[in-house]
Amino acid sequence: MFTFVIYLALVMIGLCMGSFAGASVWRLRAQQLREDKDDGIKVDVSEYKRLDQLNNLPVSKDHSRCLNCSYYLKWYDLIPLLSWLSLGGKCRKCHKPIGFMEPLIEFFVMLFFILSYLFWPNHLNSIVSITSFIIWLASGVCLAILFVYDLKWYLLPNKISFTVIGLGLAYSLLILYVSSDKIATLLSLAGSVFVLSGIYLILYIISKGKWIGFGDIKLGLGLGFLLADWRLAFIALMAANVIGCLIVIPLMIIGKLKRTSRVPFGPMLIAGFVLAGLFGRTVIDFYNIFLI
Repeated sequence: MFTFVIYLALVMIGLCMGSFAGASVWRLRAQQLREDKDDGIKVDVSEYKRLDQLNNLPVSKDHSRCLNCSYYLKWYDLIPLLSWLSLGGKCRKCHKPIGFMEPLIEFFVMLFFILSYLFWPNHLNSIVSITSFIIWLASGVCLAILFVYDLKWYLLPNKISFTVIGLGLAYSLLILYVSSDKIATLLSLAGSVFVLSGIYLILYIISKGKWIGFGDIKLGLGLGFLLADWRLAFIALMAANVIGCLIVIPLMIIGKLKRTSRVPFGPMLIAGFVLAGLFGRTVIDFYNIFLI
C-alpha cells in the first residue's frame, strides 16, 4: 500500500511538474523574442505577436491562456494530460489545436519521475540520499525545459542552464559530504566535469564556435556536477553520441538532413545523461565483473 501511494504521488507530481515545464517553455520563448527585438535582432513577427502577451504580466494575472484567442484557462482546463485528452487537443473556446508539446512534456516528466524512483541506484534511507533524489527530480524538470527549447529553437536558455548548474553543485556537495575518500571523489567529480564540459570547451575554442555551441558547454557543466563520477560522465557522452548517430545518419540517408544542417545536441546529451544516471552503475558493475 505504501509503495502504491509513493507511485501515485510521483505520477501526480510528475504530471504537475511537466505542466509547469511546458508553460515555462513558452514564457522563456516570449522573453527571448522580446530581448531579441529590443536588441535589434530580426524576429518572426507573427510568433512575436502571439507570444508577447505572456510578457510583463504581474504574478496575480499570469495565468495560463490559449495563445490563439487569449482565453484564460479554468482549473478544469489545467488538469495535466486529462484536460488535453478530454478536449481533443483543442482550445475550449476557439477550438484551435493546442499542439502535442504540452501533453508530451507532462507524460515524459511523469515517466522520468517513475523510472527515477524505480531504478534509482542508491538507497533512499537517509536525509542526504532523499535530498539527492529530490535534486535529481528537480534537475529533470529543468532538463525537460532545455530539451524542448533546444529541439524547437536551437537554444539553451541561460536561466535554466544556470539553474541546472546550481542544482548540480548542490548534488556534488552532498556526494562529497558523505564520501569516505574526499580526494578520490573530488578527482572523479573533476573528471566528470571535464568529460561533459571541458571536452566541448576545447572543441568550441578550436572550431571558434562552429562545431558546438557554448550552451552545450554550460549544459555539460551542470550534468557533470549531477553525475559527479567520471565513469558515468563517459557513459553519458558515449550514449549521447550513439543516440545522435542513430537519429542523424538515417535522416541523412533519406535526405532529410544535410552535412551542413544544424542539429541540436542538447537533447541527445540530456538523454545520455538520464541513461547514465539511472543505469550507468549497472554498466560499470557489468564491466567490473565480466570484462576485468
